[in-house]
Amino acid sequence: MTIILVPVILVLMALTVYSLIRGIGAFLSSTKADLEGDGTRATEMQLLQNKMMFNRIKYQGLAVAAVVILLLFTHGGR
Repeated sequence: MTIILVPVILVLMALTVYSLIRGIGAFLSSTKADLEGDGTRATEMQLLQNKMMFNRIKYQGLAVAAVVILLLFTHGGR
């Protein structure tokens, strides 16, 4: 079971970091668009930001669940 869960945890961690970086990028772009533009692009970037932050929370939750399962299987016999 450990052989399966460790790569799953690593993939979920990578997806979390990717979503976080994309969300921060969308946040910075929306802030710049708010300052420079008429506000129409800001809505598009804010939607992307919300999507990426939701993905980050989802992947973090799945990674935590995978760690809990891993700990239960490795220390469950004690």
